[in-house]
Amino acid sequence: MDYVRTRWAADPQAAFAATVEGEVVGSNFATNWGSVGFFGPLTVRPDLWDQGIGRRLMEPVMDCFGAWGNSHLGLFTFSHSPKHLELYRRYGFWPRFLTAIMKKQVAEAAAVPGRVLYGELPAAERPDALSLCRALTGAVYEGLSLEREIVAVHTQGLGDTILLHGAGSELDGLAVCHCGAGSEAGTDVCFVKFGAVRPGPGAADRFERLLDACERLAAERGLDQLDAGMNLARPDAYRRMIDRGFRTWLQGVTMHRPNQPGYSYPAAYVIDDWR
Repeated sequence: MDYVRTRWAADPQAAFAATVEGEVVGSNFATNWGSVGFFGPLTVRPDLWDQGIGRRLMEPVMDCFGAWGNSHLGLFTFSHSPKHLELYRRYGFWPRFLTAIMKKQVAEAAAVPGRVLYGELPAAERPDALSLCRALTGAVYEGLSLEREIVAVHTQGLGDTILLHGAGSELDGLAVCHCGAGSEAGTDVCFVKFGAVRPGPGAADRFERLLDACERLAAERGLDQLDAGMNLARPDAYRRMIDRGFRTWLQGVTMHRPNQPGYSYPAAYVIDDWR
């Protein structure tokens, strides 16, 4: 239910409901990350499964993507369900690599040099911070922008966004984090909804610093568990999370339209979750 509440509040025009005789029986939500769009959770009341409601809920979402002009679309679904894979294939989505939703117990974490929280910035400095975030995500994948997500987390009080500064004027990394009950994380959890570091030489080291900063935020908020999603098309980032003690508690597959990797490629150090 927290997924529904936060996504409706972030953009009511991208929230869609199916009704039967005036009663809500299903819902779907579209999310706009610049050149990337994804949808979910798509839900249908169990006693009305297999009656075409899921297809009806796909129609306005696809129209929404068309209006936004996203060039790469995606979703997260059950990797073991032929029914789900076939439904979304009809709309041009193709299954690619698995995505592991991982967790670890939060340990005491030292301060991370260069870490700033978006929510602690003076209001006058936030537009420049968002510009730096757009530059970073655009370097990972052209047109990728988390601005709406960063602003939604701040305005709804769901958590905060970590900004990781390096030696120069560019950002080294960012992480949009939901914290605790009432957010998409859930009780006693810090959930990294999206994280990325500047690509190129030294990206792996920047990724390690970003993970340090996420764990530090969780510890500061008194949260015991850190959750993060990792697409297995990014093998080095995945291995580094395992080495830190992250373990998979949920696994699904991301489906893409067109059938291309988007920002899930081996040199990308990105944390994400399209649930």
